[in-house]
Amino acid sequence: MRVAPLVLLGTACVPAATPEPAPPSRTTEVVQPVRTTPTPGPTPTVTPTPSRPAVFTFDGALEQGGWIRGTVPGGASEAMLGEDELAFDDEGRFFAAFDRDAPAAMTLTAKLVDGGTIDSPLAIAPRGWDIEHVNVARRPGATSASFMRRRQPELDAIWNARLEETGAQGWRQDFVWPVKGRISGRFGSQRIYRGEPGSYHSGIDIATGGAGTPYVAPADGVVVLAADDFSLEGKLLIIDHGQGLNSAFLHSARLYVSEGEVVLQGQHIGDIGSSGRATGPHLHWSLKWRNARLDPLLFTGPMR
Repeated sequence: MRVAPLVLLGTACVPAATPEPAPPSRTTEVVQPVRTTPTPGPTPTVTPTPSRPAVFTFDGALEQGGWIRGTVPGGASEAMLGEDELAFDDEGRFFAAFDRDAPAAMTLTAKLVDGGTIDSPLAIAPRGWDIEHVNVARRPGATSASFMRRRQPELDAIWNARLEETGAQGWRQDFVWPVKGRISGRFGSQRIYRGEPGSYHSGIDIATGGAGTPYVAPADGVVVLAADDFSLEGKLLIIDHGQGLNSAFLHSARLYVSEGEVVLQGQHIGDIGSSGRATGPHLHWSLKWRNARLDPLLFTGPMR
């Protein structure tokens, strides 16, 4: 029988320590994401999935103002799009999106339970925005103290509403148009005042037959804000669709839902108006994912 060597410590003899094996090194693997064919129709029935591919899979619009919906690699404990942490359900499904000014390259990253990492690079297509150069000076942006006393609580309410996590599942649906009509203002359009850029249009404006025209929920969700008389937005409705995605509807004449109410795709939620700062009856519809502003046209497709 072999005996471990002894090391003399004072008057006692103890076995020499056996070196522990080195821990496995963590690896980062670069794997291209796999585009899948989206499933049309309403929210799909949830069915257990025994395993997932070891890659990101997705469908959607890889362009500025666009979005993706997909699954994280099997064995993922965390996932990121750039610096944004992604939420994903028990089946690995996630939603993510790209701001109007998103860079040309971004990366999906998954951290695995075994310590490894998967990086999946994405190429984000640039957009040709409607930019108008005008030979006039931009108006000063300063606001009065009296206006800000009213405005700041409104801004806080909008910010807090968009932070709410309701567990809504509308992000999994194909969105429908809230109302059909002439698009009088496009997402991303912007004026440049003698070389100084103004703020860009954060949603789309839909002009219809006039005040009182009903509009509907583009997807399932939960009402997180129903404001009666905000200084700029007028009657304002914000609906959470889950996974950080939300819709805002501005300038309504009337709202038919209240905060905390669950709404279904196609449900009548308001009537078009010109409340707040609006030059005439229209619906302003905007979409956000976290802090990214998105183009509603990339969610609905052409108006038919």
